[in-house]
Amino acid sequence: MNLKTPVVVLALLLAATASASTTAFVNVNIVPMTSETVIETQTVIVTDGVITSISNFGSTAVPDEAEIVDGTDRYLMPGLVEMHGHVPGGDSSSLERILGLYVANGITTVRGMLGQPSHIDLRTRIENGETLGPRLITSGPSFNGRSVDGPEAGRDMVRAQHAAGYDFLKIHPGLTGEEFDAIAETANDIGIPFAGHVPEDVGVERALAAGIATIDHLDGYMQTLLPPNDDPSGGLSGFFGVFIADQADEEKIADIARATAAAGVWNVPTDSLFVHVTSPELGTEDLAHRPEMEFMPATTVAQWEDYKTALLNDANYDADTAARAIQLRQQLILALHEAGAGLLLGSDSPQVFNVPGFALHHELRLIAEAGLSPFAAIQTGTINAARFFGAEDRWGTVQEGLVADLILLDSNPLTDVTNSKRIHGVMLRGRWLSRADLDAMLERFQR
Repeated sequence: MNLKTPVVVLALLLAATASASTTAFVNVNIVPMTSETVIETQTVIVTDGVITSISNFGSTAVPDEAEIVDGTDRYLMPGLVEMHGHVPGGDSSSLERILGLYVANGITTVRGMLGQPSHIDLRTRIENGETLGPRLITSGPSFNGRSVDGPEAGRDMVRAQHAAGYDFLKIHPGLTGEEFDAIAETANDIGIPFAGHVPEDVGVERALAAGIATIDHLDGYMQTLLPPNDDPSGGLSGFFGVFIADQADEEKIADIARATAAAGVWNVPTDSLFVHVTSPELGTEDLAHRPEMEFMPATTVAQWEDYKTALLNDANYDADTAARAIQLRQQLILALHEAGAGLLLGSDSPQVFNVPGFALHHELRLIAEAGLSPFAAIQTGTINAARFFGAEDRWGTVQEGLVADLILLDSNPLTDVTNSKRIHGVMLRGRWLSRADLDAMLERFQR
């Protein structure tokens, strides 16, 4: 199949899904995510993109004009939020495929972590329904060692991105401590969040004190676990600290977790990326032949294989140390949760062996494997994200009056978090995409 899906394909889907202004999910079980419960045998009516009625099955008349979706033995939950995604430019040939893969996997909001000017218009086109895709919350172009030349340049860049209308600022490696401080101070003064990596010259504690909104990838945390006499920058730390895990003191995890919670800083672990890249047990051949790889160009998958092969062959790589790094990150995720530090679901896709949409379900499983209950794990990709954005009164749960960003599942995700993959259909701001619609879209995106 051709990866370059014609515009007309998604245009037809948009037209088809926009035609019915009222949809009724009948005899459905609701996973509201307001509490750890399932509300059985309900009728949920959606009108013009908003949940207008939730009632016991049979107690409320369904409007004659409504499209009926049979919810018998199925589970209706909020759409998932990808808190670390990469969205192509507005005129990219891969844009529709990437957005479509997110939607087909029940992702109704994406925080784009590598923004560009075209995303301002794309954000509007998605919100207006002109482009089929998850709600887009976008950063501007990243602040890094190449884009920022001194503290004043950093301040100017903050002001320019705020004026352009980006939702937040993306921090990348390479910034000096002085540049980071200038960016953080200016962003806090203006009132625009900044998030992402922790530059080596900064460190986690300084980032917490500066008010970073999210730390992504658990970046810098491995370095905080080093003994006091070690170089806090980590030296040759490798991919998010994979080379230095043998030096880490796990007794320090509780303290940094409490400090993170006290600072009110959220974390987006992207643990699926770390595991896929560093795990000695997941071979490149096995990863490259996962079914979802058929939705990525063969050249991209080959590049991902080369990336992991190069890391495994690095003279500093040690399989036992890598396995310990994976274990320490799992401990850190659980410690952050237990300390009350906010966790958010994100996969960093499309990146190494992380296919958009599919990767978020791997991430959800890994978050649960760290020790969180299925409910708590799903919170990271639903109500937690809404709370982070101050949008819990608009989306993130299944309640009357909220935007209808929904997933209909064939099994209960609260008993097994991997049931999040058993998608019967997706509702995107009131637009219903059945399993047949999603399969047709995926087939066209397949190689």
